[in-house]
Amino acid sequence: MEELFGQFSLGLFIMQTILFLGLIFLLKKFAWKPILDAVNEREEGIKNALQSAEHAKKEMQNLKSDNEKLIAEARLERDAMMKEAREIKDKMINDAKTEAQVAGQKMIEQAKVSIESEKNAALAELKSQVSSLSLEIAEKLLKDELSNKEAQTKLVEKMLGDVKLN
Repeated sequence: MEELFGQFSLGLFIMQTILFLGLIFLLKKFAWKPILDAVNEREEGIKNALQSAEHAKKEMQNLKSDNEKLIAEARLERDAMMKEAREIKDKMINDAKTEAQVAGQKMIEQAKVSIESEKNAALAELKSQVSSLSLEIAEKLLKDELSNKEAQTKLVEKMLGDVKLN
């Protein structure tokens, strides 16, 4: 260490100091500013990226909220549509039941009318057949009774006796 101080030269020292100060001045003027500008630009870029990320995050939350609202509205609309569809289905079923009951009543009434008319026709035919059979039986009986002269006389006397009584 003593050797260093022993060889100390004031001129060399001043020259190195001047060169060192000149180097600092040149670095400050030409290198320091672009380096600081690059660092500041980088810092600004990072800030902008963070702000953009924060903005995107908020926007995503807003979109998520909007999506949830839309989903809720869609569910409500779907439920309303399902309820309306059920009501329409129930109404259609009730209308069909009512129409079926009315049609059934009409068919029953028509069947009753048809049965009544067929019954009346059958009764008329039955009366016709009974009267026809009665006439045939009466004719046969009268032929049997009137074939005999004595039976004829008895019948005429009986009829005259009935007429007098009335």
